Order: sequence, then structure tokens, then C-alpha cells
Amino acid sequence: MIRTELCELLDIEYPIIQGGMAWVATGELAAAVSEAGGLGIIGAGNAPADAVREEIQKVKQTTDKPFGVNVMLLSPHVDQVMEVIVEEEVAVVTTGAGNPGKYIKDLKTVGAKVIPVVPSVALAKRITRFDVDAVIAEGNESGGHIGQLTTTALIPQIVDAIDIPVIAAGGVADGRGLAAVLSLGAVGAQIGTRFVCATECIAHDNYKEAIIKAKDRDAIVTARSTGHPVRNLKNKLTRQIEKMEREDASKDKIEELGIGRLKRAVIEGDVEEGTVMAGQVAGMIAKEESAADIIADVVAVAEEVLEKSCELISN
Repeated sequence: MIRTELCELLDIEYPIIQGGMAWVATGELAAAVSEAGGLGIIGAGNAPADAVREEIQKVKQTTDKPFGVNVMLLSPHVDQVMEVIVEEEVAVVTTGAGNPGKYIKDLKTVGAKVIPVVPSVALAKRITRFDVDAVIAEGNESGGHIGQLTTTALIPQIVDAIDIPVIAAGGVADGRGLAAVLSLGAVGAQIGTRFVCATECIAHDNYKEAIIKAKDRDAIVTARSTGHPVRNLKNKLTRQIEKMEREDASKDKIEELGIGRLKRAVIEGDVEEGTVMAGQVAGMIAKEESAADIIADVVAVAEEVLEKSCELISN
């Protein structure tokens, strides 16, 4: 069985974290992943505190295993969401789009592990000045908002630069990916896109089908001109954004076009004019299956790959 430092840190069976995807990562999915031995994550996104509490309660009613909440620090509700997390004594908090420093003291009073997402060595170094427990190093193969570096380039550089555990994200969908990032020095992997296609995920069937049908070059990056590039599956909306960028449309106009588009795709099923966030691994995902089956497959293949690697070395 693959057990790493991450398993001990988070009290989980396998070194797998589910991505905290807004609108997608609800209590249903988080509970299923945690119950299957990984760490399920609720994606708070821009949701108000009461809505986040409701998702936390869903998980607690389904499993007694540890789970977490991903908090976007630019959310207008971030202070209230953090208060709810402390009140509910959530075991793990992952954070994005900012510095969680002002919240760490309160989170630590209830024993929460704090794990920021970082896209660069510089940010990883800055963030470790605070009392964080690990970092998630996210390569630009991932879905949603991305940085500049690939996972294979980013992970070893961050591992060499800091003294706390590094979790890899971006470009991991199966056991080969997990084995690869472990070989790069990570203690585990965050998996997002494949979990969108879990049966327990509440994403619209059209959204899941778009990922299942995706080919290797369908997950493209748009909105680079705004300074906040996003990886999503190409569709009518992405073509419209690309046209606006070619015509030097303003940042405000491009960002205005994107308002509400993720919900439109995830909840309403509009995969042509909605934002279908997905990583480059979308081309590897062929079916919908349970979170437990996903985790079992990832772990089994990773064990096989690592065993074969050991055999090659011994020979």
C-alpha cells in the first residue's frame, strides 16, 4: 500500500486529495472521496458562509473521516466562511488566490491543517513564513485558473526550496501520474478533473460528458490578456473570448463576459456558452465511475508502476 507523510499528516488512507472546484466540489463529492480513503474537499468559491456550512453538514452526516474546505481568499465572504470553518472544526483548509496568514491562528485553535495552493517557488517560500502545514504546488496543466510552470518543472523546484510537504496538482488523473509526482518529491497528489466525472459529483451530465468526450488538445487557455488565464474546454464561449483578445478588448469586458459562466456550465449544463473548466488530463478520462473506484484504480496503478520501477533498478 502506498502511504506517505501526507497520510500521517491528514489521517487519510491514501495520498490523494480531491480538488476544491467551485460549484463542483460539494458535500456529496467530498464525503465520497473521504469515505473512500482520500481527502474530500468542499469548494467554497464565492459562496456565502451559510451555504458553506450546509455543505460541511452534508459531509458530517455521511462520513466521520477527515475532510477539508477550499477557501478562495478573494471571496467577498471569506471572513465569515473562515468563522464557519472554525466553528465546525474542519480538519483541513486549502486556500487559493491570496495569503491565509491572518486566519491561521484561529484555524490552529481547532487543530485545522492549513495548506495553501502555490504556482511558483517564490510564493511557496513566502507562504512558508507562516505556520502552514504543507503546500499544494499547482502546475498549469490543471483546470481553472493557472500559473506559468508545468507540474514536472514546478514540483522538484518547490521541493528543493522549502522544508514542508509538497502536494502536486495539475496533470494527474491516474496512477501513472501519482507515481510520477511521488518520484518528483511530492508526498501526494491533488486530483480535480477526474473527480468531476465521479458518480457522486453533482455536476450536470452535459459537463461530465464534455470531459469524457474531450481529446488531448481540447483543454485550452483563455483570458491570458487579463492576467488571470483560465484552462477550460474549447467551445463557443472560448472562441468568443479569443476573438475579443485578438481585437484587443479591455480586461474589464472580457472578465464581464465570464461572470456566471461556470455555474451556467456546471449546474445548468450549458457546455457551449458556459465555462467548462477542465485540465489537460480530460483526454484521459473515458467514463463516469464512483469516487471509490477512481481512488482504487489510481492507487492500484501507482503501486504497479512503482513496483516495476523498483524491479528495473534491481535488475
